[in-house]
Amino acid sequence: MAKVSGKYEVMVVFGEKNGEESRNALVKKFKERIERHASAVEVNEEWGTRKLAYPINYETEGYYVIYTFESAPEYPADLSRRLNLDENVLRSLVTVL
Repeated sequence: MAKVSGKYEVMVVFGEKNGEESRNALVKKFKERIERHASAVEVNEEWGTRKLAYPINYETEGYYVIYTFESAPEYPADLSRRLNLDENVLRSLVTVL
């Protein structure tokens, strides 16, 4: 029997170089994108700005956000692709809960 939906978690590290307003707009943008394709979206934990273990794209700090959601099994791969295409996202990881 095919899996109808699953619970997922995505951790995203946003870059700090464009300022706080830009970062807050990105956090909201990805939350809204997830809400369109998933149910039971919980924002998250916003861990805030943290020092990175090593520089990524010449940035030494990133803004960490965790989203938890429930969706069809196809959506996390699409979300991961979109996160990787966004130049303001330093790193992201989608996992199954």
